[in-house]
Amino acid sequence: MNDNKWIGQRTIRPDGADKVTGRAAYSSDTTMPGMMWGKVLRSPHAHARIKSINTKKAEAYPGVKAVVTHKDIVNFPLDKSVMLGIQDMRWMCRNVMAREKALFYGHPIAAVAAISEKVAAEACKLIEVEYEVLPHVIDVDAAMKPDAPILHDFIKYKDKPSNIAGTLEHKLGDIDEGFAKADVVIERSFRTEPVHQGYIEPHSCLVSVSDGKATIWSSSQGQFMVRAMCAYLTGIPQNDIRAIPAEIGGGFGGKTIIYLEPVALMLAKKSGRPVKMVMTRTEVFHASGPTSGSTSKIKIGATKDGKLVAAQGTFCLQAGALPGSPIRGAAGCAFAPYNIPNVHSMGFDVVSNRSKVAAYRAPGAPIGAYGVECVLDEIAEALKMDPLELRLKNAAREGTKAAHGPVYPRIGFVDTIEQAKAHDHYKKKLPKAGNGKVYGRGVASGFWFNAGGESSAQVNINEDGTVVVITGHPDIGGSRASTANITAEILGIDYKKVSVLIGDTSVIGFSNLTGGSRVTYASAMVVTEST
Repeated sequence: MNDNKWIGQRTIRPDGADKVTGRAAYSSDTTMPGMMWGKVLRSPHAHARIKSINTKKAEAYPGVKAVVTHKDIVNFPLDKSVMLGIQDMRWMCRNVMAREKALFYGHPIAAVAAISEKVAAEACKLIEVEYEVLPHVIDVDAAMKPDAPILHDFIKYKDKPSNIAGTLEHKLGDIDEGFAKADVVIERSFRTEPVHQGYIEPHSCLVSVSDGKATIWSSSQGQFMVRAMCAYLTGIPQNDIRAIPAEIGGGFGGKTIIYLEPVALMLAKKSGRPVKMVMTRTEVFHASGPTSGSTSKIKIGATKDGKLVAAQGTFCLQAGALPGSPIRGAAGCAFAPYNIPNVHSMGFDVVSNRSKVAAYRAPGAPIGAYGVECVLDEIAEALKMDPLELRLKNAAREGTKAAHGPVYPRIGFVDTIEQAKAHDHYKKKLPKAGNGKVYGRGVASGFWFNAGGESSAQVNINEDGTVVVITGHPDIGGSRASTANITAEILGIDYKKVSVLIGDTSVIGFSNLTGGSRVTYASAMVVTEST
């Protein structure tokens, strides 16, 4: 459709005025009568065996209402995975509260609920922890060495104790045969550092438990994820937990898991009072997941006419203290934009003494693309070929078989490159270097799978003809605006007559996370069906 009235227009965001005037309510703005404050005691060591925890002095401190440790969090045995989406509850229960060992600086050891933040913080200092400090490792290459400190005795690689928690391999064709046909072969190594998502709003929540029913107010990328994870980690049934999404001050993937909510829930349950917890900025950086640091090796071969004939990549990603780095994104996406007949892509999931990684904008994919795109630029230079022309010549298109499995349907990569080549900015001659300035122009391509998942929406027509839409997706990038425009377009009304609300777990059907670049597409589908 090219005659849309609202879709594609620069309409006013429904949440815009509230955010710029300060009216928008975030989870840290939430309060309740009789509310307690929760604080976390965190490990001062990057790697240490926890020999004992004594909380008696903290429990006796005036103003303290509850103390929790790993004993209050459900322990999932190590011999069987317990998956919730892409997260394994074996690792989550050890991430929100240390068990056998402290695995990174800032790892939660215990938590206190008290009448004020100050009292809770003072009580944390009274908790006595006996540590056996162990050697630690934070670099991905160092963690893979045979003599590296081992984080987990249960992790084996090639039948030996290792920090390599898992591998992922994709093969297509025969790379030896492919490289034999190449006239130009370039191989390079790359390194990236762990980078935090840097959301402005720290993690925070308020939890109330009354008559066995829990209510959680928190900022996250999925209230249903919060409910399910808290149910797993506390043993409280999901039907007894209501998760209410607040406005979210940035997420970028970093709020697709939880840190404080199950701890606050158990503090509230034990104290019988509502408990509020807010991370400091220091705690956010020390104890919530960044994206992986990595090392990678990329080798690509091409013929004289610029045809890519073979590609090989090895991607080693930090998982942090517990398994789960996004090797799928690195190993699967790195070569995905291109039609290369012979590919071998290998990913290594490597644990180290850092906070467990979390998603960050197409997790793993930029790490893989970085090395591949740099090598492609070198190949283009060696062949004296325009870098966009090289990418166009080898672009994946409908019918291309990808190394990670699928045969592509109709995709727009060729159209995208052609538009870039035709753009005035690309054709314009660069200024000459001078006055200490050097001018350049760079190009790169990337690929992301896009995530699937369930979505729910409810469209209500009011008596006066206005419309209220309720969806189950926290809005982290303008999905309320797109939903309002789509609804208005379908119903043939002014977009200002459409209000869009984010429903909590008790008022809207199950909806998967806001993440993976899926929500505008998914919510549009269910809104279309609802109208």
